[in-house]
Amino acid sequence: MGTLTGKTALVTGASRGIGRAIATRLAQDGARVAVHYGGNHAAAGDTVSAIEAAGGRAFAIQAELGVPGDAEALWSAFDAHADGLDILVNNAGILGDQAEIDDVTREGFERLLAVNTIAPLLITRLGLARLRDGGRIITVGTMLTRGLPMPRTIGYAMSKAALDVLTTSLARQLGPRGITVNTVAPGVIDTDMHEGRLTGDALAWLSSLSALNRLGTPADVAGVVAFLASEDSRYMTGHRLDVSGGTTG
Repeated sequence: MGTLTGKTALVTGASRGIGRAIATRLAQDGARVAVHYGGNHAAAGDTVSAIEAAGGRAFAIQAELGVPGDAEALWSAFDAHADGLDILVNNAGILGDQAEIDDVTREGFERLLAVNTIAPLLITRLGLARLRDGGRIITVGTMLTRGLPMPRTIGYAMSKAALDVLTTSLARQLGPRGITVNTVAPGVIDTDMHEGRLTGDALAWLSSLSALNRLGTPADVAGVVAFLASEDSRYMTGHRLDVSGGTTG
């Protein structure tokens, strides 16, 4: 029996990359997983099929994030498959334009805020009525909110920094219900989000920033999320776990 048997989890942005690894790991540990996706039906279907082929349970739900009514649409799709929630993983996010401050545009920054900040806030707000006492809220942030300065990611880092505040605030509010709230802050993770960027000298430099001299993998992040979702993390809340391989240590 897995550590999460009998639990229901929702992972946003779970059709690929870190989200897919998290969904797969939680299902491996016994949870029934809602695989949220924005628009890539085939990728979401592949994730669900892979989970089921390994003996797990999952279902896909679609909702575009960063638009009016996104949280409502997500929960409406979820409610058609499940009658309650134990684990909410706010993973979905976008990098946006890689620009220093002189090239940041209002349109680009507002898009980052809509997907990376506002969507998880509203998803969490509406999810609280569905989240059972003793549940888990886990948000995927970034090392960039406190660590290595990278001027070209200023908009992205700012949009994610707000989630650190969400974690600490909600941990206090939801503590009486036994719900823990934590953030996982990855370093550079080798996913298709960075496709075409992690090669040659750039790859060597980014790898050298880690004490382990390598980029992170989606499984590295998923393992930490699985711990936070488990009973073993029951006395950890309001915390930010750095998963950067020592880059910001």
